[in-house]
Amino acid sequence: MTDEPDPEGQPPPKKRRRRRRHKPAAGSQQPAGERSKRTSSKEKASRSRRSTTPVQREVSAGGVVYRRDGDDIEVVLASRRTRRGDLAWGLAKGGIEPGESHEVAAVREVLEETGYTAEIEASLGDTRYFYVWEEARIRKTVHFFLMRCTGGDPADRDDEMEEVRWFPLDRALKRAAYRGEREVLGRAAELLR
Repeated sequence: MTDEPDPEGQPPPKKRRRRRRHKPAAGSQQPAGERSKRTSSKEKASRSRRSTTPVQREVSAGGVVYRRDGDDIEVVLASRRTRRGDLAWGLAKGGIEPGESHEVAAVREVLEETGYTAEIEASLGDTRYFYVWEEARIRKTVHFFLMRCTGGDPADRDDEMEEVRWFPLDRALKRAAYRGEREVLGRAAELLR
């Protein structure tokens, strides 16, 4: 067997190493079929970090802002830099301020991050995910809404977003950086078509 790619450009499958099973020491009794209860140091460290890292909850709201031109549908995506410096396209969203409903927060965040005003037409459900920020684990829930653009100017947005751009709906489904937001865009597509 060679390490040359096959004619279709795929590398050959890697050989799997067999794992040795450790036999119990003479005189020790281990029931048949029971696996060893050893835990690797990596697993222990991971469990330890998870159990000692505080979990905070965050709730945000945002929207899929769209416009129609005949049969064509476009949606707004905004880009920001990740901590690694990569450009990530996504939906406008942000934290809910005290006393705000999810809907009011979504309209406000869309205006702040994109410069566009929009009216809510339907709920698109929510996404949930974890991330780590400054030694804390954050469990985030984002409530999304389908929103029709009613006006505005992207020049009037805040500095949080690097760029705001309209994308054809099918292209936005592929361009959005995060799986949860692609799923939300998919729900919006079902309602809009």
